[in-house]
Amino acid sequence: MGEDLDRLNANLKRMEELSQRMVAALGQKDMTNDAGLEGPGSDLYVKASTALWSEMLTDPSKMIEQQVSYWGKALENFIETQQVMAAGKFVVEDDEDAPKDRRFKNELWRTHPYFRFVRKQYELNSDAIEKAVSDLEGLDERERARVEFFSRQIIDLFAPTNYLATNPDALEKAVETEGQSLVDGLENLVQDIEANHGQLLPTLADPNAFTVGENIGTAEGKVVFRNRMMELIQYAPTTEKVRRTPMIIFPPWINKFYVLDLKPQNSMIRWIVDQGYTLFVVSWCNPTPEDKDLALETYVEDGYLEAIRVAKEITGEKKVNAIGYCIAGTTLSATLALMKKRGDKSVRSATLFTTLTDFSDQGEFTVFLQDDFVDAIERQANEKGYLDSYFMSKTFSFLRANDLVYGPAIRNYMMGEAPPAFDLLYWNCDSTNLPGPMVVKYLRQLCQGNQLASEGFDFMGETLHVKDVDVPICAIACETDHIAAWKQSYLGIQKFGSKSKTFILSESGHIAGIVNPPSKKKYGHYTNPDLTLSSDEWLNSATKQNGSWWPRWEEWLRKNSGAEVKARIPGESGYEALCDAPGTYVLVSTKD
Repeated sequence: MGEDLDRLNANLKRMEELSQRMVAALGQKDMTNDAGLEGPGSDLYVKASTALWSEMLTDPSKMIEQQVSYWGKALENFIETQQVMAAGKFVVEDDEDAPKDRRFKNELWRTHPYFRFVRKQYELNSDAIEKAVSDLEGLDERERARVEFFSRQIIDLFAPTNYLATNPDALEKAVETEGQSLVDGLENLVQDIEANHGQLLPTLADPNAFTVGENIGTAEGKVVFRNRMMELIQYAPTTEKVRRTPMIIFPPWINKFYVLDLKPQNSMIRWIVDQGYTLFVVSWCNPTPEDKDLALETYVEDGYLEAIRVAKEITGEKKVNAIGYCIAGTTLSATLALMKKRGDKSVRSATLFTTLTDFSDQGEFTVFLQDDFVDAIERQANEKGYLDSYFMSKTFSFLRANDLVYGPAIRNYMMGEAPPAFDLLYWNCDSTNLPGPMVVKYLRQLCQGNQLASEGFDFMGETLHVKDVDVPICAIACETDHIAAWKQSYLGIQKFGSKSKTFILSESGHIAGIVNPPSKKKYGHYTNPDLTLSSDEWLNSATKQNGSWWPRWEEWLRKNSGAEVKARIPGESGYEALCDAPGTYVLVSTKD
């Protein structure tokens, strides 16, 4: 008994210390951050309220019907629970017909009267909100998408699993550990607030489990060129012969390039080198306030065009094969159009991973690409010179809130568990800042204005359009991609001016669909040579292929890579090796 009391007192003292730390950490929050970055503008709420009020006036019977139905179901749930409790029952018949929501996998959600009542009431509330929103009239498609998204955020926020008093898993563990799990959870909470300078975003992976260059991002190579925008890495060959035409990968600068080199067994970089190619990869700088002048033009001039020039000089070739991933694929498309206008034929073929060039349908990002959010981003960028990585991480996380926000928060804070040692989630947390001029132009002109696929993108003295791009194109989209929807990617590729266009649809999402090594034999892919069809027609008549798309792409790439030549060793072609891969830029953290 004495030992239990001592442990309880020690835990209470520890919680008091942690509470003081949390107050201090919350005080670090930057109060100058634009409130517009935290939520939609008031105009959206006004429009939704106006639509609801109009509906009440024009068709009050529908509103009354909805309310009566909700009240009846809620009352029925209450009476049923009251009768069970009055009978002294603490276990009821398993509610096997309950929705299969993994948040409610604990059997107490179905068999315990209290937790079953809470769960069923939450489900009734959720259904009522969704029904009310879906029945709203007087909203255009974008406004409706935004109202539905933020309604879903409210529904997810108020899930009973998110609160200790209504989470049986957390309560059971607290009892089992005599409160130690709550102490550990508070420790995790305070550490996250401290790490994010007063902001809260749950840690997804153990930050101490990986070190870039030691147990991830370990493919052998050398940094052979460096400027303020990038380090250019040339990877060491693993074959005696390589294809003549070198390859350059331009990764997105929202995150870091080593997603393509997490572990040896799923490293696309290693796999490409093993197929007999001279591979260069760009590692972008991580902008600071001193980089407030970095514009999209700088990325193209000192990034894309400079990397192409250096790779040509190192290999002695006149052309390269270029690869762009996500935002880097969009920018590569604009760069190819610019090179066409300039008469620059340095790119032999281009590959686009999960790339949007037509933003006429912004998909799930519609909610974040309206003026209230973009205006706030522009104000923040103008004031600080860059958009802090925290806001982009938060945006992407809330697109999958249950998986990337509430689930980890429950595990870390209420269960007191340590974040897992998961390389992909570690990479996901290792994000980068975005320079102000670049992010504003990208959002305003390419995303909101859709200029590259419509009237033309005025850029670096030229008016650019995807129809200007005429090099052979291979595009890989992902079936469940919530960032770059595959149908929109397909629509953009249809508008390219290239005579040779290949489109491959991989199973899975934005990352897993791309980082899909053949050895895993996990996700398949679809192919169809007829790109004149609508996206639905293309998929309905496509051929399903088992396994990774990598070998199919390499077969296409080989046809655009020339004959074999002696393998090139980094640092032996006029550009000395500056340091080992993965270089120094990739090690710069926004949390330092």
